Amino acid sequence: MTDTDSKPTGTPPTNGHKDSKPATVPHVVIVGGGFGGLTAAKKLGKQPVQVTLIDRSNYHLFQPMLYQVSTSGLAPADIAAPIRDTLHKHKKNTRVLMEEVTGVDTQQQLVFMQNQQPIHYEYLILATGASTNYLSHPEWESRSPGMKTLADGLEVQQTILGAFEAAEKEPDEKKRKRLLTFVFIGAGPTELSLQLLQPCISAISCRATSNVSDQAMPVSSSCRDHREFCLRSALNSQRK
Repeated sequence: MTDTDSKPTGTPPTNGHKDSKPATVPHVVIVGGGFGGLTAAKKLGKQPVQVTLIDRSNYHLFQPMLYQVSTSGLAPADIAAPIRDTLHKHKKNTRVLMEEVTGVDTQQQLVFMQNQQPIHYEYLILATGASTNYLSHPEWESRSPGMKTLADGLEVQQTILGAFEAAEKEPDEKKRKRLLTFVFIGAGPTELSLQLLQPCISAISCRATSNVSDQAMPVSSSCRDHREFCLRSALNSQRK
C-alpha cells in the first residue's frame, strides 16, 4: 500500500495525453471496526469521501454477547459478522484493511501499520475501543482473562468447561466445591450475566451428590429467555 497522496516527483508525462485530474475527494481513515468505527463508516459511506477502515480482525464483534460464547450459549460465529459484509452497501467509496496499526504521525498525516506502507489521510477517526483495566495490578492478567475479544471469551469458556469436567470426576466434595467456585470482579452486565452459570453449577453438584452421571445439564428458562432477547437485539442492531 502506498501513501494515497504521494505523487511522483521530477517525472515528465510519458505521452501527449492530458494528465488525469488529481483526486479532490478527502480521504478518511478509521482505525477500529467496533461499534464506533462501523457507525462512522456507514455514515461516511453516503458522503463524497474515500473511506479506509483498518482493524486487526476482518470481523465486527458484538461484544455485549461475548459472555454467551464464554458460557457456551452461542458459537463465536453467532456474534462475529464480517466487516466487509456489514459495509457492502458502501463498497464504492469504502475499503477494509485487516492490519495492525502501530502509530500515527499527525504532522504528516500518516497512519503506520505492521505489514503495509503508511497511508495518508485528510481526516482520522480513532475508534480502537477499550482494554481490560486491572486496577494497577498487571500481575492479575495471567490469572484472570478479560472479556473484550473472541480470544478472551474462548479462554474463559475453556476454563469454565475444564472446571466442570474436572468436577464431574472429582469424588472429594471439598475439591469439587473449589472447582465450582467462580469469582467475578465487577457488577456490570457481563458479570451479572455470567452468574447465569449457577444452574449448571448446581446441576453438577446435584449429580455428583446423587451419583447420577447421565442427567442432562438443565438450562433455566430465565437464561434461555435472556439469551434470545440479546440475540434478537444483536440481529436488529446489525440490520440498521
